[in-house]
Amino acid sequence: MPRGPTSSPTLLGVLHDRLVTRRYSVRTVEAYSAWVRRFVRYHRGRHPRELGEKAVRDFLTHLARDRGVSASTQNQALAALLFLYRFVLEQPMAVPAGVLQAKRPHRLPVVLTREEVRRVLEQLSGVQRLVASLLYGAGLRLLEGCALRVKDLDLARGELTVRSGKGARDRRTVVPAALVTPLTRHLEVMRARHARDVREGGGFVALPDMLREKLGEGAARSWPWQWVFPATRSYRDRASGELRRHHLHESVLQRAVPEAARAAGLSKRVTCHTFRHSFATHLLESGYDIRTVQELLGHRDVRTTMIYTHVLNRGGLGVRSPLDG
Repeated sequence: MPRGPTSSPTLLGVLHDRLVTRRYSVRTVEAYSAWVRRFVRYHRGRHPRELGEKAVRDFLTHLARDRGVSASTQNQALAALLFLYRFVLEQPMAVPAGVLQAKRPHRLPVVLTREEVRRVLEQLSGVQRLVASLLYGAGLRLLEGCALRVKDLDLARGELTVRSGKGARDRRTVVPAALVTPLTRHLEVMRARHARDVREGGGFVALPDMLREKLGEGAARSWPWQWVFPATRSYRDRASGELRRHHLHESVLQRAVPEAARAAGLSKRVTCHTFRHSFATHLLESGYDIRTVQELLGHRDVRTTMIYTHVLNRGGLGVRSPLDG
């Protein structure tokens, strides 16, 4: 049986190469590839070159009407297909008109009080507590915390750099003073373990983009490029044969944090991202201006940051009613 477009390495291979060349993240590469496969399956295996704007419009409408996807999911599918037609098939396409738009929910983020944050963190221990404390104390997304590299952590200045965050943007944020000593001790233990890995023939780490060729093979084994929170086990990379460590997997925290919230007796739905919401809200409560909070969070548009003004613990919309005066 001839292989269809969904299983052909050519289309997805070129898509992968074009995405990597344009410095898209690993997760985006995986997501875009998955959407192209779903698009082809929806049109019964026809090659995208045989399809066009109407086929894209029908697929996006199907996602909203029949699958009930969110607006952000539908937008990601659209971005993947526009990229496919522009950079892989070289058939640039405008955003199709007449697409049934998925509904964008207007939900306020769940925010913990300072006391609730303390109670949740007390239910965690070891590396899990350290990462969760950093998510709250620095306002990090989960992957940003798990994939932090040693070179991007500056404890002397009390700051860290998030590399290629959401939207492929770098940003700096604060390292809580309360975490400087625990992080210093943690790094001492990790550095000793890394030295042991090197002696045993391992100690390699994956490098972003083409940096390996630029910096040389030694960089992949050097201490500055190692993960702050490495996985407990090493793995053998299939392509290079190197013995590497991945960073701490996000699922570790995704399981631990909700369990800690339940153990702390909280009735709120708490996820790892709740710490980031709480970070922003507590900064605004403390009197920091919204532009500062926007910069620390890495939001492109201040309107995204404005949502936290609606959940300040001052009632109403975060303002003092004139009646109370």
